Amino acid sequence: MQSSMAATAEPLMSAPAAKPPLGLVAIGNLSFGFFGIQIAFALQTANVSRIFQTLGAAIDQLPILWIAGPMTGLLVQPIIGYLSDRTWGRFGRRRPYFLAGAILSTTALVLLPNAPYLWLAVAAFWLLDISLNVSMEPFRAFVGDMLPEQQRTTGYAVQTIFIGCGALAASAAPWVFANLLGIRGDAPAGIVPDAVRVAFYVGAAALLVAVLWTVLSTREYSPEQLARFASAAGLAPAPAAPAVHPLRELWADLVGMPRVMRRLAVIQFFSWCAFFVLWIYGTPVVAYHQYGGAVAGTAAYNAAGDWVGVMFAVYNGVAAGYAFLLPPLAARFGRERVHAANLAAGAAGFLGFVATRNPQLLVLAMVGIGMAWASVLTMPYALLCGAIPYRKLGVYMGIFNFFIVLPQLVVAGVMGFVVHLAFPGDPAGVMAIAAGSFLIAAALAWRRIGA
Repeated sequence: MQSSMAATAEPLMSAPAAKPPLGLVAIGNLSFGFFGIQIAFALQTANVSRIFQTLGAAIDQLPILWIAGPMTGLLVQPIIGYLSDRTWGRFGRRRPYFLAGAILSTTALVLLPNAPYLWLAVAAFWLLDISLNVSMEPFRAFVGDMLPEQQRTTGYAVQTIFIGCGALAASAAPWVFANLLGIRGDAPAGIVPDAVRVAFYVGAAALLVAVLWTVLSTREYSPEQLARFASAAGLAPAPAAPAVHPLRELWADLVGMPRVMRRLAVIQFFSWCAFFVLWIYGTPVVAYHQYGGAVAGTAAYNAAGDWVGVMFAVYNGVAAGYAFLLPPLAARFGRERVHAANLAAGAAGFLGFVATRNPQLLVLAMVGIGMAWASVLTMPYALLCGAIPYRKLGVYMGIFNFFIVLPQLVVAGVMGFVVHLAFPGDPAGVMAIAAGSFLIAAALAWRRIGA
């Protein structure tokens, strides 16, 4: 790739003075690749604890084994954002990162369910998370690049719809393959069931196709065009080339975050703590609390794992549908009130894990969690785009990711100890209390955004 000062095939004269609004199909093309990325992410969140426990991991070891996600996100996303702000080549500035990450993620999705040992599964998980981070961060900045301010809430809502649809399909896939298509959903101890393996293979293919769709169906604005749009809006243009000391510049950007971004960071911290707790403990909690204390390798445990996939599909499906309502709700009541109400609904949903022993009734709890998830994926990013320097959209999106991965590091470092010592007999109780409390804290912090 060349620096962003390279000549482009897109003539400057063809660009209007202001960034034009896009039609709904064009907005959908921008984020369709996120459909595939989220398939991979959902397969990971719904099944990695199951795979780790199948290969011998204890429940209190799960948080530290999950540390790959936050560690790679903490390191990779700001660097990829920084680089994608400053590169230009045949496929543009963001799209090369989409494609490279998708190819690596596809490889990791095939390797992960076939790992014969726990350490190999952890290594494949690291590769998958690094690869997804390479693709994911530029997609956030891509919406900001391509859409004018008045369309950004819609743009991120459409992205949330694709995220929900991809996660719905992927989360339910093992259950569908096992119960509707006749693929074996159980296996001997230490072996990942065939239904899970096939779900990962199908997900790998879907990821690559979806990302290729966005790469081939969209054309990015050239650096010269973006500079012209920025000038017309009274904003600084995009940076022309990498700085002499990029790490120093990244640190300066982190320290110099705008005030709104600092406040959003607190909200993200608490929100993502809650969901990371859910992803780590969803399967073992349901196996323990709703499936009679089922242990890894048993038919009941595999049934619990499949049902957790269905539950995750429900909350992601709710998020996809609810995202259609977020733009009009935000316009009517304000982003702060809508987001706080959604986070409170998510906190109520987490109480369902201790309120019933019936796994089918947990579907109702997923409705509130889905409302919170839709809001977490939409509202902060819509506000963030208007609060950060236009010329550093990619790097600030990457820095914002710190406050998604830092809470995951906290959860990974603390929750195993808490479950092991404080609540050894009731993992469902600690998950519900911890996750619900985190969302309530995020809802209260959101009220300070407008202060």
